[in-house]
Amino acid sequence: MPTARPAEPKPTERPQATVMLSRVAHSLFWMSRQIERAENTARLLDVNLHFLADLQEHSGSPGNCWESLILSSGAEEEFRKLHTAADSHTVTDFLAFDLRHAGSILACVHAARENARMIRDQISLEMWEVINELHLILKSTNAADVWRRGPQEFFSRIIRASHQFQGLTDSTFPRSEGWEFIRFGKMLERADKATRILDVKYHILLPSATDVGGALDTVQWQAVLRSASALDAYRRLHVREILPWKVAEFLIFSDSFPRSLHFCVGQVDELLRRILGETGARPRSAAARASRRLLGELESLTITDVLQRGLHEFLMDCQATLSAISDEVAQTTMFYPAESSLEDQQQQHQQ
Repeated sequence: MPTARPAEPKPTERPQATVMLSRVAHSLFWMSRQIERAENTARLLDVNLHFLADLQEHSGSPGNCWESLILSSGAEEEFRKLHTAADSHTVTDFLAFDLRHAGSILACVHAARENARMIRDQISLEMWEVINELHLILKSTNAADVWRRGPQEFFSRIIRASHQFQGLTDSTFPRSEGWEFIRFGKMLERADKATRILDVKYHILLPSATDVGGALDTVQWQAVLRSASALDAYRRLHVREILPWKVAEFLIFSDSFPRSLHFCVGQVDELLRRILGETGARPRSAAARASRRLLGELESLTITDVLQRGLHEFLMDCQATLSAISDEVAQTTMFYPAESSLEDQQQQHQQ
């Protein structure tokens, strides 16, 4: 006697297990990406302070270095609606503590904590404690307190907390599909930030012809390398010279430095193949095809090719590709629009 066929799900329905996996993937991806974004923002603010101190030693003008931080965040229009001038206090408040800015350190840490809370049973106690403690510290601080107590120590604390979280993730999270989403979020954010730092700094900090090769020029490009924690790694290759085109070459094309664009895109491409089940030589999904094209460019082009094409144009194309990859993966594997979820979490925090 034939058995009855199980009822087929409606076209708009998904099996409950798949929905749960998608929710977990979404939270792991954004938890990791938001912690990485908070660290990158803290590093930029910290490096800018060191840069200003170095400028004073060389009798240089600070120029528009605070403005450059707003440009590198990609939130210039949003900042202008809230502030009339970019200075130490307005930029610090906007990038560190303003919940109206989704990329601020506080907003990112809060969103990361909310995502971690939603999957509390999926992460280790140690991972949760680091995020929760950092969130409580940020909630009890404002821009005035930061400047009164010493901003360098505050930003260093954010960076150390991020490193602690990543170390605990490496040592306590199982090497499962969830692990791949954690890595994917971190590497995608890191690749995007590498393009933004280099693009803004290359154009904003480029000195006049008379300053090229001078002390001020060296200080400026040291700041660019420090923004990516790349100064020591760069100097192992180029002991004596810090030149703009060599800095750009290192931050774009190095295949061994873990914050270079090439390295991060290589990781993104490999993780995409695992997440999307891409086993063949030819990628099937739009996201995998996009990452493969970008990786191919980074493996075949030289810094001369990029400069002839236009560094700004090249980096903008990279940003667009990375954004498209993120959107495609979110739609095909997570089902939840990332930005709307982040806004919802911030609204909950403000209520």
